[in-house]
Amino acid sequence: MELKDELGITVERLAAAAGLLEQAVERLAQRQSDSEESIGRIGHIVATVEARRETELEQKLAVAEAEIAELRAAAASVSHTVTNGRKTLPVQMANLLAKQGVTVDSMEAGALDAALVSLSVEQRIAVKSQLMRAGMLG
Repeated sequence: MELKDELGITVERLAAAAGLLEQAVERLAQRQSDSEESIGRIGHIVATVEARRETELEQKLAVAEAEIAELRAAAASVSHTVTNGRKTLPVQMANLLAKQGVTVDSMEAGALDAALVSLSVEQRIAVKSQLMRAGMLG
């Protein structure tokens, strides 16, 4: 009799433990389902943000390409004489040449070399490079 009671108690305890295990499995399955649903929502949000960002970048690229095209068109319309045919000198350079007796209007290569003899090599190079940039020396 006593053995039957102990066996009955053990069966009841095992049945209770099985019930608790079933509840735990159901809770774990629900959590997994919730997690998968959350991952799906996060994936959708990330995809939306990436699509929006790509759209913004494409718009910025289109604007930049339009600006580049405008700048190229503007650069093409500038005449060659304006860019390379510069006929101005910095004031310091004109003053330096004037001190040496060279006028900007009537510059000759021989007169320029003669005028620059008193200058150091670096100064002569600087003067000639300025004149070349200004388009006054070929």
